[in-house]
Amino acid sequence: MHSDFWHDRWAEGRIGFHLPESNPLLKRGWSALNAQGEGRVLVPLCGKTLDMLWLREQGHEVLGVELSELACQAFFDEQEVVVEKRERDGFQVRSVDGLDLYCGDFFALPQHCYDSVAWVYDRAALVAFPPEMRKQYVQSLIEKLPSCVSILLITLEFDELQGPPFSVNEAEVRELYGQRFDIEKLFVEQSEGKGGRLETETMYVLKDRACG
Repeated sequence: MHSDFWHDRWAEGRIGFHLPESNPLLKRGWSALNAQGEGRVLVPLCGKTLDMLWLREQGHEVLGVELSELACQAFFDEQEVVVEKRERDGFQVRSVDGLDLYCGDFFALPQHCYDSVAWVYDRAALVAFPPEMRKQYVQSLIEKLPSCVSILLITLEFDELQGPPFSVNEAEVRELYGQRFDIEKLFVEQSEGKGGRLETETMYVLKDRACG
């Protein structure tokens, strides 16, 4: 899946994946990570999600990564926050009050950006990638994240091959992440999705087993 696909989606306003409020599942599940102390929350493929603001309200520093310049600018415009962008490591970076938003290719995010990450919140990234790119995405996380990181992951399941979002079942989650993380299923909710299809939304907590 090429970057032009996502640029076109944002340019055309086809962003049905964006929620106009912070995700209720995030609010229900975040405490399961026991997220205390120093460290940043990495939000890959963040779009302009208000989840980043909610995470910051919990006292965390937040690092969002998003491909679309339109999404990055819209995030701050909609909060009526004026922020200067600067060039760093090939990304356009906007920073304000403990929130850094990197605009560029997630796979090009340099190692030093991972070094202070203690938690990952993934509602939009894994399900955005087709199968082979999902493997590449997860392998990148496994290789670059520091030890003792926990992940809050939300997936979708439905009877359809086309995406994004793509359907990702529990077996695939365990295959992708099981080499490093212990995986606990927290919540499962069913709802009517695109075109009236039945969708199952599942939240997982992934904890680095090296931390015991």
